[in-house]
Amino acid sequence: MLRSAGQRFAGRLLWNVRPSTAILLTRGLKLDTGIVGLPVVPNAREVLKEKITKVLADVAEQIPEDTEYRRVLEATYNYRMKAVESGATDEEVEEQFTMQLEQLIKQCDDELGLIPKMAEWKPWDVPAGHKIETIVEEYVDTVPQGQKA
Repeated sequence: MLRSAGQRFAGRLLWNVRPSTAILLTRGLKLDTGIVGLPVVPNAREVLKEKITKVLADVAEQIPEDTEYRRVLEATYNYRMKAVESGATDEEVEEQFTMQLEQLIKQCDDELGLIPKMAEWKPWDVPAGHKIETIVEEYVDTVPQGQKA
């Protein structure tokens, strides 16, 4: 039986089509982060481990040990490293942090940019005797009397 030209053409097209989303997802491949401007990182777990290690090294090198900034960063990134190094799948880690690995990578990049600035600015160095003006705000009821909120 002869196939029509349309059937032959359609058969050729199938070889050029990317595998369906369902097939790729069942194989554990992420196609899209769903966040504009945030591309998928194929080896996200390895990249995240490297970035976390870099954040921990930079903060230890550049930020004084007795600062709250350093304590918070070390606690946060040590916690993240434990989660990434656990036997959990990428999806389980993402669920634990309620964000994608790519977002965690982006946060590491942002922190790596902030650490040298914090080291330069030294916000923990407050001159002795420095007083900060405290402003006490009063609660003002914005609903006129007699009306329900």
